[in-house]
Amino acid sequence: SAFALTEPQSGSDVAATATTATRDGTDYVLSGEKTWISNGGIADLYTVFARTGEAPGARGLSAFLLPADTPGLQIAERLETITPHPLARLRFDDLRLPASALIGKPGDGFRIAMSVLDVFRSTVAAAALGFARRALDEALARATSRQLFGAPMADLQMVQGHLADMALDVDAAALLTYRAAWTKDSGAPRVTREAAMAKLFATDRAQSVIDKAVQLHGGDGVRKGSTVESLYREIRALRIYEGASDVQKVVIARATIAATQGRNDR
Repeated sequence: SAFALTEPQSGSDVAATATTATRDGTDYVLSGEKTWISNGGIADLYTVFARTGEAPGARGLSAFLLPADTPGLQIAERLETITPHPLARLRFDDLRLPASALIGKPGDGFRIAMSVLDVFRSTVAAAALGFARRALDEALARATSRQLFGAPMADLQMVQGHLADMALDVDAAALLTYRAAWTKDSGAPRVTREAAMAKLFATDRAQSVIDKAVQLHGGDGVRKGSTVESLYREIRALRIYEGASDVQKVVIARATIAATQGRNDR
């Protein structure tokens, strides 16, 4: 499956979505483009968000299920990134869908997209946590086996300081990630604040942990094909997709302000 939300001119600003779905009898006609779509070109089913116009901005978006073999769906471009990942730009050329393809009600698209992103952001945090844990394992193996000045690298206080920082970041990221997942599993309708915190912290700190692991490996850390070199390339994108780190700060701030105002209103 694929989640088709981002457009060339609207990424984190979902309300700026320009793709349209115009009602025509019992059908909707989709026109527009999506880009940076994971599994684009290989998915069997796409969830597409388009403007149906019930209201301005975010309130005028709806969600549709689009089978990959629907006439009018074009894979306009395959997108290459620093690490292998199936990404594509999609084009909808007067693509016709039955009204039954609508998910929920007209105008529900933004709410549906945001609730799904709560889950996606938690899973991105979990992926970053896995990368960070592997980097820490690699760094520990290097520090305890590599001899420097007649003793293991791990005996050097500076190296110990790096390892301590890495372990702290890994455990803190784990707790935030587990909280987001546990809160969702406990039945919370939305985990926007928890997921944004987990995604922001886990991805940013994983970048730092992996960078330290590369540094502790010295020249071997930048050797193409080494584990830490691969992790270094893999982690960078996680701070961008499903909402860039700066956007997560806005989400966290708005949720925190809203919670404070709610308490003050009681």
